[in-house]
Amino acid sequence: MPELCHSPFTLYGTSACHLCEQASALLALAVRESIISDYAEVDISADDALFLRYGLRIPVLRSHSGRELDGPFSPEQLLNFLEAEAPPQG
Repeated sequence: MPELCHSPFTLYGTSACHLCEQASALLALAVRESIISDYAEVDISADDALFLRYGLRIPVLRSHSGRELDGPFSPEQLLNFLEAEAPPQG
């Protein structure tokens, strides 16, 4: 499946999903706190393949490396996921 965006993180969900809204709010906070630079949101309802892949798992956060975090996730789980994706310091 081709990548749909070039952001470091992609949040897959739908507009009618309250868990997706919560996940988006957590990611927006991570951007404001400079934990991540940005993220993209993809509505899976517009794509049959994405709906089949993620429909029962949303929200799903996918990193540029291909790792995925299924929702719902807590702020701590999100932070652990984001830290694991951070480039090595030094």
